[in-house]
Amino acid sequence: MAELKFLVAPEIGKALKEDHPYDLVIVGAGPAGLTAAVYAARKKLDTLLISKDIGGQTLLTSDIENYMGYHYISGKELAAKFEEQVKKYPIDIAVGEEVVSLSKEGDDFLLTTAGGKRVVARSVIVATGKRSRPLNVPGERELVGRGVSYCAVCDAPLFAGKDVVVIGAGNSGATAVVDLIKIANRIYVVDIMPGWRADPVLVERIAAAGEKVETFFAHEVVRILGDERVEGIVIRPRGGGEEVELKVQGVFIEIGLIPNSDLAKGFLELNEAGEIVVDCRCRTSVPGVFAAGDVTDVPEKQVIIAAGEGAKAALSAYAYLIGQRR
Repeated sequence: MAELKFLVAPEIGKALKEDHPYDLVIVGAGPAGLTAAVYAARKKLDTLLISKDIGGQTLLTSDIENYMGYHYISGKELAAKFEEQVKKYPIDIAVGEEVVSLSKEGDDFLLTTAGGKRVVARSVIVATGKRSRPLNVPGERELVGRGVSYCAVCDAPLFAGKDVVVIGAGNSGATAVVDLIKIANRIYVVDIMPGWRADPVLVERIAAAGEKVETFFAHEVVRILGDERVEGIVIRPRGGGEEVELKVQGVFIEIGLIPNSDLAKGFLELNEAGEIVVDCRCRTSVPGVFAAGDVTDVPEKQVIIAAGEGAKAALSAYAYLIGQRR
């Protein structure tokens, strides 16, 4: 049976060790990755947690009212509690590092960072989550940070008393509208679908705002206007029709997320949406590589589900390592 390198010394937050054969490397530090780290540490696996940031999409969530144990908590507060718990355990933590490739090297796995660092692992958990989906319309890229935002939680306070538009009528878009109701002067909502696709509780809160929120359903964005800053947005009915110009100073794009699975392309099986395909034990198409959270094809992208999947992935990785022979 393979030997596991049990840790006993509380060496917190050490930098990653290049070419050191970790028992387990966890890529990503959102709810899935952080929970996996706690479970791996409790199994005393020699573990590295590597990520660009700590918190992932949780940092972009304002109000969380459905995570057990908390009637209400902000995304940043919950992420901070996750981080605090992880740092009580003796694992290596490398923040600010992006893993760009994952491959097999002999009996182990090789992970390469954007900075050219090499990380060796006997098992891997990919928990890289998702990122905001762009509109890909004229004016968007040029005005990012100058009125175009993908995070209402982050940027809403900058638009106090101004007119803004939210693109998207799902939960992300509705949450952005709820955040902006308390801040902005007027809010337009644009979506290509014919109505809200958000949770009823969010739609009810928006309806309570009355005429402050105006919807343009079954419309698409043509272009974003402005030179130095956003000055407006042009939309038109889906399928064609007369263009409408909305005078706004802010554009919040909330049209969904793209899985951060680029590091796994050509190595792990992905579905049509680019999500990593996993079974009920978080196993991927390559033995020894597991995946958890929003980057996978598990339905319902929720913090509590991602955390549970992270726990499962760590326990599955431990079982895999115990069963290995060299």
